[in-house]
Amino acid sequence: MDYVNHPDFWIGLVKIIWINIILSGDNAVVIALAARSLPPEQQRKAIMFGSGAAVVLRILLTVVAAKLLELSFLQIVGGCLLLWIGLQLLTSHDEEEGAGKGTGTMMAAIRTILIADLVMSLDNVIAVAAAAGGNMLLLILGLAISIPLVIFGSTLMIKLMERFPVIVILGAGLIGWVGGETIMNDKLLHGFVAANPALHYLAAAAGAALVVGLGLWLQKRNTAPAH
Repeated sequence: MDYVNHPDFWIGLVKIIWINIILSGDNAVVIALAARSLPPEQQRKAIMFGSGAAVVLRILLTVVAAKLLELSFLQIVGGCLLLWIGLQLLTSHDEEEGAGKGTGTMMAAIRTILIADLVMSLDNVIAVAAAAGGNMLLLILGLAISIPLVIFGSTLMIKLMERFPVIVILGAGLIGWVGGETIMNDKLLHGFVAANPALHYLAAAAGAALVVGLGLWLQKRNTAPAH
């Protein structure tokens, strides 16, 4: 434990926390979108459990992330999963308005948080692992300290979504953007994307447009009978 007194340990810890602050913005949006339909008490539980479990998942993921990124089709599947999650988060709010909001809904929110965080964190954990330099204590401390940051960010996002509903659409679009990027980052497409760099941004924009466009259309179709 002598390395705790070494300046490099604390420099590494600051690096990990800073990386998490930068990379936790999209995760906070996912958590806020997933929990926004729950009653306030369940919102707090979903945010705490979802954030805590997501960080534990990131620690486990760090061990195998580099190997996973070498697998073809993994990020294509993950990107498509994010597109689906973005659609679900954009269209689920109205469907849940009239339904009972029980534990099942809270567990569904936590499940959505974990799946989205797993996919979105695959690239990110490599940066965190590099900052940790193989020190598992440093890795766990850095990620654990990031939990309150994600919780605060998610709580703030929910309040903003209640006040400015357009943020819900922008948040779903962000998930679609990341989904498109994730698909293009797949090992299978590396050569093709390297030869056509603009495809990376086109796919991201297409993912955002798909989630927002299709999501709004589904919203209108679901609410049409009520008018």
